Amino acid sequence: MQIEIRGMERLSFRERQVVALKETGQSNDKVAKKLGLSPATVATLYNRAKSKGYEVVLVISGDPLGVFGDEEEADDE
Repeated sequence: MQIEIRGMERLSFRERQVVALKETGQSNDKVAKKLGLSPATVATLYNRAKSKGYEVVLVISGDPLGVFGDEEEADDE
């Protein structure tokens, strides 16, 4: 599975880093530690990035989540 962040060109380098980590589910504390920032700075960068607008798209190949299943089996039930 991959994530695609559309509208990244509107974000600063640091905002891009924060968005990439936050959108994969990491907490402000973990992001802060990884990037050498304070959690408050991470929150500020994330909120600033959200105000600039971007879109996160999940690119999933196959059915790693097991939610699509075989359509024929669903029709037979």
